[in-house]
Amino acid sequence: MQSTNSLITEFPLVKKLIDLEEVMWFNPKITSLDVGLPYVGLDAESIKDASERLRRFAPYLAKAFPETAKTKGIIESDVVFIDRMKACLEAQYQTPISGRMMLKKDSHLPISGSIKARGGIYEVLAHAEKLVLNAGILKESDDYSVLHNDSFNAFFSQYSIAVGSTGNLGMSIGIMSAKLGFTVSVHMSADAREWKKRRLRSHGVTVIEYEQDYGMAVEQGRLEAAKDPTCFFIDDENSRTLFLGYAVAGERLKQQFSEKGIVVDAEHPLFVYLPCGVGGGPGGVAFGLKMAFGDHVHCLFAEPTHSPCMLLGVHTGLHDEIAVQDLGIDNVTAADGLAVGRASGFVGRAMERLIDGYYTLSDERMYLHLRELSELENVRLEPSALAGMIGPVHVSNGAEYQARLKMTDNTLANATHLVWATGGGMVPEAEMAKYLAKSVQ
Repeated sequence: MQSTNSLITEFPLVKKLIDLEEVMWFNPKITSLDVGLPYVGLDAESIKDASERLRRFAPYLAKAFPETAKTKGIIESDVVFIDRMKACLEAQYQTPISGRMMLKKDSHLPISGSIKARGGIYEVLAHAEKLVLNAGILKESDDYSVLHNDSFNAFFSQYSIAVGSTGNLGMSIGIMSAKLGFTVSVHMSADAREWKKRRLRSHGVTVIEYEQDYGMAVEQGRLEAAKDPTCFFIDDENSRTLFLGYAVAGERLKQQFSEKGIVVDAEHPLFVYLPCGVGGGPGGVAFGLKMAFGDHVHCLFAEPTHSPCMLLGVHTGLHDEIAVQDLGIDNVTAADGLAVGRASGFVGRAMERLIDGYYTLSDERMYLHLRELSELENVRLEPSALAGMIGPVHVSNGAEYQARLKMTDNTLANATHLVWATGGGMVPEAEMAKYLAKSVQ
C-alpha cells in the first residue's frame, strides 16, 4: 500500500478522516442502474428467489416465533413519519429540509431487533433448506411448518454454524440457528455489548470473546469453522446470500409506499440514509432499493468518524486493501454495530457506482439525535441506528450534488427522505437509560 502522505496528496479528504473530522462526500462516479448493475453480479431474479424462499419459510417462522404470527411469518418493519424530528433538525442545523421525512424501523424487526434479522436469518434459512432438500427429507412444495419439531431439530443438531460479529448479526444468526437445532458459535469483538452476549447465551449459543475488533473475530471464526467439515461459516464480508436477504427489503418498501400513497419517480425522488459497518446490510438494502425504484432512489451511507472504512475504501479505490487502522484511526466508537476497520471488498466494488454519497459523524452527534428521537417521536434506538439522521441535512445543503442530479426546488419539495433505523428495539431499559444519559453529557 502507498504511504499515508502520498494517499493524502492524492486524496486530500483522507487527511480529514485521519483528523476524525465529520465529512460529507458526494460520489462523482455514480451511474445509472443500467451501467452499474453488471458490476453487482446479481439481478432481479436473484432477489425474487430470496423472496420466494422467505415465503416458503414463513409458516415455520410463524410457529417457531409467535411474535411473527400476526404477519404470518413475514419478518418486516413499519415505516413511519417523523415530522417532529424533521422540524428539530431544521432548527438545529438552520437548514430547511424539503419534502417528507420518514423512519424505517428495522430497529424493531422481530426475533432479533435489528436490520440483521433480514440477512442473518435469511442465510441461516437458506443453509437449512439446502441441507434438508439434499437429504431428501423435505420438498420445496411441502409446508415448511413441519420443520418445527424434534425430528428436524435432531437432524440439524448434526451440523454447526459460526459467525464473527460486533453484536447484531450474531444475535440474528445465533437465535435463528439455535431455534432450528444447529450448534452455533458467535465470535464477538471487544466492542460487542454485554447484554447481547447474555441474550445469545440464554438461547444456548456459544459466545467466544476477543479483545480485538471485528476483523479479528471474523478471522478467528473463519479459522475455527475451517477445522470442522460440518460447520458452515457465515461471512458478513463476502456473502451474497446475506446480501440478498437484505435486498428483499426493496420490494417490501415499494409495497408499503404504495399502501401509503407515496410515489417515487423522476418528480418524486427518494433519498435513503443507511448506517454502514462492513457494508453487507446497507449494500444489500441499497441494491434492493435500486432494483425496486431504479434511478429515482438515491442511497447514502453513514459511518462513525472513528470507523470510516467504506468511505475510505471507495474514495481511494482501495476497498478492502486498506483499513482505517493503517492510517492510525482507532476504530473505537459507541456505535458498536459500525465498529469495522476494513470494508467488504465485495460490497464496495459491487455498489460503488450506485451509492450517491458517504458521510461520517461523531458519537456525540449520534447520542444527541438518540435523545431527540426518543423525546420527540417516542422511538428508542441504539447509537449506531442514528447515523442516518443527519443525512437529509447534508442532501439539503448539497447544492452541487442537487445540480448534478438536476433537482429543482419543485422536485425536492416532492422528495421523501427515509432514515433507515438499524437496531435498538431489544435494548434493555437499563442500557437505554445509559444511552440517554450520555446524550446530555
